[in-house]
Amino acid sequence: MAIRCELITPTDKTWEDSIVALREYLWVSLGGIFGACARYFLSRFTAKMLGTGFPWGTLFINISGSFILGLFLVYTTEKAFVDPRWRLLIAIGFCGAYTTFSSYAFESMVYFEQGHWSLFAGNVLANNILCLAGVLAGAAIARAL
Repeated sequence: MAIRCELITPTDKTWEDSIVALREYLWVSLGGIFGACARYFLSRFTAKMLGTGFPWGTLFINISGSFILGLFLVYTTEKAFVDPRWRLLIAIGFCGAYTTFSSYAFESMVYFEQGHWSLFAGNVLANNILCLAGVLAGAAIARAL
């Protein structure tokens, strides 16, 4: 039985499709556990080291998560074709739980509502520009390998 790589939809109708979908959800869940734990650890560590005046942890996590995603997806589609379960584990599970764009959006909204215009602009620009740079750098390194 071939393992599907596409996203899962709730339209599977056969028992066999349900078993495959369950396995895929388990791979995503496993990656999500490690991604969420890594996010929590790095957020706390960064706050302890750099303080809480600016969301440095969120920024670092978004940049590194973007880098990991770019590196992984380009490398595994252009250089080393891997089992599709790795995409479920790393790209969807780990990176999905690890990156923090929901936190970024909320923190940006708070700065906006409080009238901290420079922090708002800095957070929006840094996250968007540096995370795009992270994806580009990861992709470039994957292509250079």
